[in-house]
Amino acid sequence: MAAHRKIVRRASVTGNAELPGDFPPLLARIYLQRGIRHVQELDCSLADLIPADQLSGVDIAAVLLADAVRYDQRILVIGDFDADGATSTALALRALRSLGAGDVHYLVPNRFEYGYGLTPEIVAVAAELKPDVLITVDNGISSIEGVAAARGMGVKVVVTDHHLPAAHLPDADVIINPNQPDDPFPSKNLAGVGVIFYVMLGLRKQLREQNWFMDKGIEEPNLADLLDLVALGTVADVVPLDHNNRILVEQGLRRIRANKCIPAIRALLKIAKRNPAQVVASDIGFVVGPRLNAAGRLQDMSLGIECLLTNDDTRAMELAQQLDALNRERRNIEGQMQSEALMSVNNYINSKKDERLPHGLCLYDPGWHQGVIGILASRLKERFHRPVIAFADAGAGELKGSARSIQGLHIRDALDLVATRHPGLISKFGGHAMAAGLSLPQMNFDAFSEALENVLSGLLTNELLEGALYSDGQLDANDLNLETAELIRYAGPWGQSFPEPLFDGDFDVLERHIVGGHHLKMRLRPAGSRQIIDAIAFNTTDTDWPEGTERITIAYRLSVNEFRGHRNAQLLVENLSLLNS
Repeated sequence: MAAHRKIVRRASVTGNAELPGDFPPLLARIYLQRGIRHVQELDCSLADLIPADQLSGVDIAAVLLADAVRYDQRILVIGDFDADGATSTALALRALRSLGAGDVHYLVPNRFEYGYGLTPEIVAVAAELKPDVLITVDNGISSIEGVAAARGMGVKVVVTDHHLPAAHLPDADVIINPNQPDDPFPSKNLAGVGVIFYVMLGLRKQLREQNWFMDKGIEEPNLADLLDLVALGTVADVVPLDHNNRILVEQGLRRIRANKCIPAIRALLKIAKRNPAQVVASDIGFVVGPRLNAAGRLQDMSLGIECLLTNDDTRAMELAQQLDALNRERRNIEGQMQSEALMSVNNYINSKKDERLPHGLCLYDPGWHQGVIGILASRLKERFHRPVIAFADAGAGELKGSARSIQGLHIRDALDLVATRHPGLISKFGGHAMAAGLSLPQMNFDAFSEALENVLSGLLTNELLEGALYSDGQLDANDLNLETAELIRYAGPWGQSFPEPLFDGDFDVLERHIVGGHHLKMRLRPAGSRQIIDAIAFNTTDTDWPEGTERITIAYRLSVNEFRGHRNAQLLVENLSLLNS
C-alpha cells in the first residue's frame, strides 16, 4: 500500500445526464463523477469506434502497403521491447498475413544492445534482411537519423507511433500518429497497438477496393479478431481510457471471455490462475502485461512476440512458462533494487535538518538492472508521491533513466524544459505525460538532478506534492456484498483516466493478522452496522498500531475474491489511518 494520502471525495454531480431511469443508482453516481453525461458514452459496440479515415496518414499508408502486398514486397516490422510494442508487432504480422502478404518479418531491438526505436544501428541489422518496406510500431516518431538511414538505402518507411513528437519529425514516407500537429483524430490516447490496428483497417479497405480478396480467392479477414491484442497492449501501456479506447479494450475483453483469443493470452491467464471467462482489464494489466514485459526487461522481447504469434496451444504454454519464470526473476531483482533505493532515500532524509524530500527523486546505482528501473520508479512514485527517475548504467559512460510522474506534472515537458535550459545535459529523451525515458552521460548525473529539481520546484505546488486519493464517497453497508462487487467489476473497463471506483469510510476492526509475510488481512464491520466483510491491505503490517486500536478509516475498492472455487466480496484497502476508540 502507498504512503498515507489525503482522501478527497469527488463532488456530487446531478442534472444534465441522460441515463435511463432504471439505471443502477450506484453506477449512475460513479459514471457522473467520471464525466459521463449520456448513455451512448457507455456504449462499447464497434459501431461507435472512430473511423480509420479520420486518422491522418492512414489512407497514404494503405496505398503504400497495398502495393507491397500486391507485388509481394518484403515487409519488415520494427517493434519495441514493451508489452505495447510486442502486441503491436504481433498484430501487424497477424493482420498482414491474413490480408495476403506473403513476405512479412519482424525485428525488435534488444534494449541492452540497441536501445529504443529505429536507430541507425538497428537499420543496419534490418538491411541484412533486404526489406522493401519498414513499418515501425510503437516507435519511430523521434527516429530522425534511423529513418534517414533506411530511406537512404531505398527502403520505404511507414512510421506508426503514439508518443509525443518533438519539434522536428522524421522524413518518413508517411507518419501515422494521432499526436502529430494538426491531426484531427478525436482521440489522442491510442496506444501503439491501437495505431497499427487502425492502419490495418485502412489497408483492408484499400485492398477491398482493389478487389484483391476476390481476385486472389482470399477470404476477407475480420480484423476485430485481433482486438484481444489491442486490449492487452492498450491496458498494459496505461494510456487513458477515453471512450474510443474503452471500446477497443471492452471488445477485446469480450473475445477473451468467449475463449476467442490467441493461445498466448489463454496460457498466460492460466499460469496466473485467472479464469478467462471472468477476465477484466485489471487482470490484463496486473498479471498478463507484466509477464509479457518480463521478456523485454530481462532478455529479448522476441520471446514474448513468438508467444503472441503462435497458434499452437502447447507451444504457447511452453513460451508462457518461460515468460512466467522471467517475471519471477524480475520480481526478485526489483525487490533488491527497491531495498537499496529506499535506503538511499532514507539516508537523504536523515541528512537534511528539515527531513523534507525534494520535489523529485533522481536515483542511480551502478548495480541496478537497466530493464527494471521503470518498475522501480513506479514503486517509488507510489510510495513517496513524487516524480521519480531511476537510472542504470548503460555502458560507455552513459546512463539510461526511466521516469514516472504524478498527476499534475507532465514529465516529458519537464525534461524538455531541462534540455532547453541546459543544452547538452541530456543526450536524448521522449515519452508521455506520466512516463518517459532518457539518456545522459554519467558525469552529468549530479548536474541533471539539480537542474531537474529547479524545474520541478517551479512546476509542483504543495497541493500536488501532497497528493490525494479521490473517493466516490461512502458505500452503504448493505452494498458490501458480492452482487455489488460483480456489478462494479464489469461496469468498466476501468483504467487510466477512467478509474475503478474507490470508496471510503470508518470500520471497526474485528480481527487482524499478517499473511504472506507483509500483507494485513482483516475482518471489518462498517461503523454503526452489523455487516461484516473481509479486507486486505497489501504491503502493510500492524506492528506500529497502538494498543487498543479498534477503529480505522480506510479508502478501499470493493472487489471479488476467488479462493478454491468460492467467490466473495472483499475490500482492497488503498489507504488506512487509525482511530483510537
